[in-house]
Amino acid sequence: MAARALREAGRRRRSWAAEAGRRCFSGGSAGAAVAERKEGGGKGVNLFTAVNQALHIALDTDPRAYVFGEDVGFGGVFRCTTGLADRFGKNRVFNTPLCEQGIAGFAIGLAAKGNRAIAEIQFADYIFPAFDQIVNEAAKFRYRSGNEFNCGGLTIRTPYGAVGHGGHYHSQSPEAFFCHVPGLKVVIPRSPREAKGLLLSSIRDPNPVVFFEPKWLYRLAVEEVPEEDYMLPLSQAEVIRKGSDITLIGWGAQLAVLKEACEDAAKDGVSCELIDLRTLIPWDKETVEASVKKTGKLLVSHEAPITGGFGAEIAASITERCFQRLEAPVARVCGLDTPFPLVYEPFYMPTKNKVLDAIRATVNY
Repeated sequence: MAARALREAGRRRRSWAAEAGRRCFSGGSAGAAVAERKEGGGKGVNLFTAVNQALHIALDTDPRAYVFGEDVGFGGVFRCTTGLADRFGKNRVFNTPLCEQGIAGFAIGLAAKGNRAIAEIQFADYIFPAFDQIVNEAAKFRYRSGNEFNCGGLTIRTPYGAVGHGGHYHSQSPEAFFCHVPGLKVVIPRSPREAKGLLLSSIRDPNPVVFFEPKWLYRLAVEEVPEEDYMLPLSQAEVIRKGSDITLIGWGAQLAVLKEACEDAAKDGVSCELIDLRTLIPWDKETVEASVKKTGKLLVSHEAPITGGFGAEIAASITERCFQRLEAPVARVCGLDTPFPLVYEPFYMPTKNKVLDAIRATVNY
């Protein structure tokens, strides 16, 4: 019932979201193993289908790979694991007990034995019972053993963010909690093509990765996705719109909001440069710094509450790096410092109009 209600909520929001420093890590990245995808080509699919394709490829290309979590055996709440158990068998794709701490602990042990553990936490809101395992075990495994042991083959997938009327137990954005932990990578895609390439890179990366999937976009975001195996580099931001007056930074579903704000700002003669961070930890400071040195102004936007959100880290770092080039205070348009509301979600969300007001205020500072 809950899953059906969430899907219905997503359909009602179709018009809104149709467009959708290294720390204690192993050297190297799996992202270099396969060439980055080329523009164009492929078949039009939505985001959950792109994730499903990536999981099929991961299991098909590596016999050490396993997918598990609550209800993944029949396809999962959002259908991201549909068909995996039928193709690869219940020994490699299987349900777990309803115990997030157990899922994470099992995944760490599986990865520590040289396997590719792809664990699903059904909603990011319920990742907190697994927090101790992730931050005290997975993140520190390599460091505490002096690189003698590691669980680098661990990827934790979880849907995050607003979905329409999920309320405070199905709409949270907890990415900043994990960005504070040395030894983890945190990755968030904005679209189907990005989701497939970044997920395959995360699974093959030699470090534990927490991969947040914007549930709002599972069915709403559609674009051409190459059917073949490809990877996108982690820790490399992408400039998806060039501009000269102000830099806008975001990730996940918020990129659709920022893009709309950029288009409306352009009607007022304001040229916005839009950057998708893609990987939050380790994040691409160089690309953001180069953009801000050009524009002189920065706005960061995310759904998570403003206090302690990852936007604060970006603001602090860029202020240190670009202080003499900044022409206005760094602006943040984020969620409110309240539990995620139900009927008041439109007031909570960092909407296009809120972003547009912040753009105008920053440019006219």
